[in-house]
Amino acid sequence: MTDISKSGTFTLGDRAVKRLGYGAMQLAGPGVFGPPKNRNGALAVLREALAAGIDHIDTSDFYGPHITNQLIREALHPYPDDLTIVTKIGAKRGADGSWNRAFSAEELTSAVHDNLRNLGVDALEVVNLRVMFSIHGPAEGSIAAPLTALAGLQRQGLVRHIGLSNVTAKQIAEGSGIAQIICVQNQYNLAHRDDDALIDDLAASGIAYVPFFPLGGFSPLQSTELSDVAARLGATPMQVALAWLLRRAPNILLIPGTSSVEHLRENLAAAELELPQDAMAMLGRIGTKEVSA
Repeated sequence: MTDISKSGTFTLGDRAVKRLGYGAMQLAGPGVFGPPKNRNGALAVLREALAAGIDHIDTSDFYGPHITNQLIREALHPYPDDLTIVTKIGAKRGADGSWNRAFSAEELTSAVHDNLRNLGVDALEVVNLRVMFSIHGPAEGSIAAPLTALAGLQRQGLVRHIGLSNVTAKQIAEGSGIAQIICVQNQYNLAHRDDDALIDDLAASGIAYVPFFPLGGFSPLQSTELSDVAARLGATPMQVALAWLLRRAPNILLIPGTSSVEHLRENLAAAELELPQDAMAMLGRIGTKEVSA
């Protein structure tokens, strides 16, 4: 079995977690809506994740909605003491599966209670405020009102730590004046490198950066250079893409998602993959469009 401790650890709140975790989004049905086609398969993935040593699972009650949290509870409750479950609020699903902003104090409070109930916990370890000013990436706008509401829930003891998702550097600065921000979750991968400078700034401040879509999301990463490096190392392109992220910065925590035990094991093998410096340099140029992709 892969030793994922070789990925190292980084602080998330007041815990040190392994840098290779698991994202539960893909456990819901198509479009992250409705139940999975194979419920037993989804439960098996979660149990395999813990058996492999994963101690950081990312989820949300708007996945499904409610589905992934209910699966996590069924598969893993009562939770090991060292398991950190990170959830997010700020969005809700329409009856048609659409993703809609849910930013009012009432909606955020309801979302926290939904997560508590479906996960079966008395307090949420980490809650990311998902900012929805645009569904196509971060967009400027004040987050003071919703973050103040979330900070109020933290003072009530329902939330232990707060993070931000889909945000700009300006919003992180604004948020840091309202609550301690322990992590930022934005889109980032080999080909999508808008947050290069932000990652380094957060590392200097000891704040975790958790890239979503680390493997490209709904448009999987494809690059001749990525495939060439993978072939040279006897690895898959996705393993190489994850290994590059682990080498990119020490504060990056990975949460690749899958609904397959086989793919989970393949992803975790990235913890033991060594990337030569020339490979790192070649891969690093993909997102800057200096090489073909």
